[in-house]
Amino acid sequence: MNIADWIEKWARAKPGKAAILFEGGEMTYPRFNDEIKAAARLLKSQLDIAPGDRVAYLGQNHPQLLVFLFACARLGAILVPLNWRLAPREHVGMLRNCGAKAFFIDEPYRQQCASLDAELPGCRFVAMAQGGDDGRWPRLAELSRRADGVDRHEGIGLDSPLLIIYTSGTTGSPKGAVLTQEAVQYNAFNSALLHDMTSQDLILSLLPLFHVGGLNVQTTTALYVGATVILHRLFEPRLVLDAIIEQKPTLTILLPAHMPALRSLADWETADFSCLRAVLTGSSAIPRDMIRYWHDRGIPLLNMYGASETAPVAIHQSVANAFATEGSIGFPAMHCEIRVIDANGNDCPTGEPGEILIRGKNVMSHYWNNEEATRAALAGGWFHSGDIGYVNPAGCYFIIDRKKDMIISGGENIYPTEIENVLMMHPDVQEASVVGRSDPHWGEVPVAVVVAREGCKLEKRDILEWFDGKLGRYKHPKDVIFVDELPRNEMRKVVKHVLRDMVAS
Repeated sequence: MNIADWIEKWARAKPGKAAILFEGGEMTYPRFNDEIKAAARLLKSQLDIAPGDRVAYLGQNHPQLLVFLFACARLGAILVPLNWRLAPREHVGMLRNCGAKAFFIDEPYRQQCASLDAELPGCRFVAMAQGGDDGRWPRLAELSRRADGVDRHEGIGLDSPLLIIYTSGTTGSPKGAVLTQEAVQYNAFNSALLHDMTSQDLILSLLPLFHVGGLNVQTTTALYVGATVILHRLFEPRLVLDAIIEQKPTLTILLPAHMPALRSLADWETADFSCLRAVLTGSSAIPRDMIRYWHDRGIPLLNMYGASETAPVAIHQSVANAFATEGSIGFPAMHCEIRVIDANGNDCPTGEPGEILIRGKNVMSHYWNNEEATRAALAGGWFHSGDIGYVNPAGCYFIIDRKKDMIISGGENIYPTEIENVLMMHPDVQEASVVGRSDPHWGEVPVAVVVAREGCKLEKRDILEWFDGKLGRYKHPKDVIFVDELPRNEMRKVVKHVLRDMVAS
């Protein structure tokens, strides 16, 4: 058995049921199943994809990405969805790291990838669009027409790796968290229970599918339970409100960064949200006014905690307890074990803060090609989150700090070291450090604190322009502060809490 069997079974059980609604079109479960089989034949016969081979995808949300996910499940291949907000050089690093055998590129990103194929001779580039390219890459439609043969590899089971999700590490180098089919299956178990999700639900999916939050929290779970997914290409506030009014979804995910844009719509405040059984949120500290906004309307706002490495559902609130546990992250997911440990690895008493550890079949198997990071993250058979929290006497969990120094901006994790590495490449920068500053729209934004080399004159514009093409735009510093020296402790380490106070003022 593999998770593609979900779709095949629903195609038989509910032949008229819509699996995905996308931009005015409908894909039923039988058609979805046929598309998955066709994609598996394409991958196998045209691109020679074998069990364990990596298939990369760069594009905004589209049913085709979900088709490839389940096609890879049939073949035992591994899908690598790339973050389209990153710069091309970052994509090259990930493609090299995972050793992608095929790379599917949607039209908005074809031009920026045009020069990359020469650097990746072992990877077959495929254009998703019907036209507009120079013909040097095969097109998806052409490969589909030529595809034939069988649509699966035999013996593929839940132990097969299915996804590599890249997540930046504290060293600034992206790490590829490997999730097996079993991890995705158990995440679906956890998430279905989180939401009380059934085949009668209608899911509005608007987070990017290159994140486990967009892919697995509700989207793949909906396909596991036989529900219908309304898939949006991007987060567009007007389209979100129109979907709620016209299509009446029962569940969706909204992050704190979404709320200002939604509430700025002239008719948002008067809209009828009664179709929503619950709204899920997470990825950053949840402002109390956002909690009150939904709870005052009688709609539970469910906080969910997890990571790319946990597929991601690990701790969560539910419809039954959301109102009573405001401000918490809830209780352990049904198929997860949670510990809170001190610096010596001992379990913390109730109410005492420590690092949150997670164990369950939803946890990643390893980081791709990174044994050292795998050993550290999975020491003792538990995933070490690096997040600090505590559990109260009722067994309810609270987060009091995040992974050291990490900045969460608009739901995206940003690691200062990655930005600092780029800063230190500037010939006129002596040293630099990056911290987060509170922002009313994004939650936090990165700010660079820079010491210029002696005799060099730097301006804010020089630093901001330095990042063009080197990192995704959302990682670029939003401000630059110049200082004579960085504050350091007796061990010569930069004292970041002093920097945070500096940039806050």
